[in-house]
Amino acid sequence: MARKAARSKARRSTPAAPPPADTPRAKIVEAFMALLAEQPIEKIGFADLAERAGVSLAELRGEFSSTMAILAAHVKDLDRQVLAGGDADMDEEDPRERLFDVLMRRLELLAPHKEAVRSLMRSARRNPPLTLALNAMTVRSQQWMLTAAGINASGPKGMVRAQGLAMLFANVLRTWVDDDDDQTKTLAALDSQLARGQRLVGLLDELLRIPEAACAFRDRLRGARRSRRERYRDEDYDDRIAL
Repeated sequence: MARKAARSKARRSTPAAPPPADTPRAKIVEAFMALLAEQPIEKIGFADLAERAGVSLAELRGEFSSTMAILAAHVKDLDRQVLAGGDADMDEEDPRERLFDVLMRRLELLAPHKEAVRSLMRSARRNPPLTLALNAMTVRSQQWMLTAAGINASGPKGMVRAQGLAMLFANVLRTWVDDDDDQTKTLAALDSQLARGQRLVGLLDELLRIPEAACAFRDRLRGARRSRRERYRDEDYDDRIAL
């Protein structure tokens, strides 16, 4: 499996370049990530953010309503860059290899913001509401990552897959924030987590078939009961006609 991870690393395409920070929105997002690398998210004030971004408070309010909205914009920008940086050569690979490629592109794009990610992880450990908000944001993002890898992310099963991938990616991030430049530990962690996730998805598919089968059996049973009631009504009607 290490050879497969190394091959995926060698074949990854260059991530799409981030958009130029020449608009108020881009400047605000960039300033927010810089401040997040220096202090917890709960301490980032609008005045400091506007000053760092070089915009007025009016411009800041016109673009965003909260620091979480700014973080959501950063995640959305990251999603777009990952989706734009696909490698056509990966189309022939199996879903796990494609997902490996997609998530490694995401980690490469996150690299300039490693300290900000570390800060956010520290805050999430002591702030349950923040953890829930980040989870919801991450699940939406991972639905796009699954789709980029050619894995169905729609419906209830897709939501469960996205939630599982969000938890998986969070585990990888714990290794990534302390990894060195060659990313060897990160590659191994991602490969291991995907292997574990693949096994869990197989189990999930089996578990999801149980209620589906139960529903099908229930529908067949209802149909049989309905047919029996109709037959009895018809027989009763025939008896009354005979009388």
